[in-house]
Amino acid sequence: MARLKKIGKWLGITVAVLLVVAGCFYGWASWKSGAMFEEAYAAHEVDFPIPFALTDEEIEALREERRAEAPEPEPPAVEASGEVPAEAPVPQAEPEPEVDPLEGVDLDALALERAQARGRHLVEARYACIECHGDDFSGGVMVDDPAIGTLLGPNLTGGNGSRVSEWTAAQWDQAVRHGILPGGRASAMPAEDYQRMSDQELSDIIVYIRSFPAVDNQTAPPSFGPLGTVLFALGEIPLSAGKVDHEAAHPELPPEVANTVEFGEHLAGVCTGCHRATFEGGPVPGGPPDWLPASNITPHEDGLAGWEYDDFVVAMREMKRPDGSALGAPMTLMERYTAKMTDTELRALWTYIQSVEPRPTGT
Repeated sequence: MARLKKIGKWLGITVAVLLVVAGCFYGWASWKSGAMFEEAYAAHEVDFPIPFALTDEEIEALREERRAEAPEPEPPAVEASGEVPAEAPVPQAEPEPEVDPLEGVDLDALALERAQARGRHLVEARYACIECHGDDFSGGVMVDDPAIGTLLGPNLTGGNGSRVSEWTAAQWDQAVRHGILPGGRASAMPAEDYQRMSDQELSDIIVYIRSFPAVDNQTAPPSFGPLGTVLFALGEIPLSAGKVDHEAAHPELPPEVANTVEFGEHLAGVCTGCHRATFEGGPVPGGPPDWLPASNITPHEDGLAGWEYDDFVVAMREMKRPDGSALGAPMTLMERYTAKMTDTELRALWTYIQSVEPRPTGT
């Protein structure tokens, strides 16, 4: 009996020590995860127009289009007989000076209209902004899981609870492509997905967002569940502000829209957050328990080796593998976007991922 009491005593002490250690560790994790969002970062400052003006090529193409649409000039009047008397020479009128077909056309308004249309396509087909910021950009849910925590996408409309309407181009750049809020604090923005976004594309998206009415909505700051607290503290859910190169230059313009490796690589930038920088896939950092590991999309036997382009299209548009089985989350969350990608965009993306180095699936 005495021996059992002694064992029980030591077990109690061991449990107590473990609880103290666990409590201390969790206290450290809570402090560390909160401090990650308070650390100050700095990035280069860029500037770009919002919206981009029409290029000389666009203006000339528009001029030729208007010129082609102009009615033909009326032929000179003749006598009723259809002949001009020989003794009455027809006076040669001075040629009318050509009027610029674009005279009176508001080129700035046209540039705004075109930028808004491009921005809408970018948001609806390439960059899943509304997934976190809501369909009307007044705020949305990035993560809402009891174990991980709650991260809300902020209000971008400029209504009460948002100061985005006052942001400069440089502040938009730092928020979107660097994960840094005005003032220098880190955000939960997955900025590594947007490293290949050009200045013009970001400008177009800003124009499109600004076309929405202001909505009054104040989103709550991040909160962490027990698993999220530990994962953030251990760096298993890293913030983009600590990963991206804050001095790297951004392209001014996107590549030409064509079935090329260059354009496909540009499009694939948004795939890296889940499929990794080299596209070998694996567990998605910080994903909720129901998220499957990201698929290997390299031409490896673990990935897309043996796939044809038509298989890829079905996967992107219908969320089905060649054997007919359904894809799972998080890929299924992208169906509303991939369904609106153009055929040229899908073809270029396929061309690029077929060109990458085959790699075994990541762990």
